[in-house]
Amino acid sequence: MPLLVVKRSGIREVFDRNKIIDGLRAATKNRPVTDAQLDDLVLSIEDSVREAGTVPTTEEVGLAVLDQLRQLDDVAYLRFASVYKGFEGIDDFRREVGLLTKTTAPKQPGI
Repeated sequence: MPLLVVKRSGIREVFDRNKIIDGLRAATKNRPVTDAQLDDLVLSIEDSVREAGTVPTTEEVGLAVLDQLRQLDDVAYLRFASVYKGFEGIDDFRREVGLLTKTTAPKQPGI
């Protein structure tokens, strides 16, 4: 049974893992990320979407990609986020880096 997604326009279409792989390859270019890791990431997203039992929106899929990519490579995450979230300037990057470091930096004892 094909996996469907709902686009912003409301149209349903078949989930195309190649679209995600293409975006991930661009984001991970010259990064220490293997094709196998990208395949695993997309498979994980497909599995979680199927298990949810509902037809996800492309926004939900994009957020799942960002969540998985954040755990894989910070630079690739920022690259993907800049396109996905439509960054318009340096302030958008600063905000995202702030969010990224806030959630991933270990707390210093005594601070």
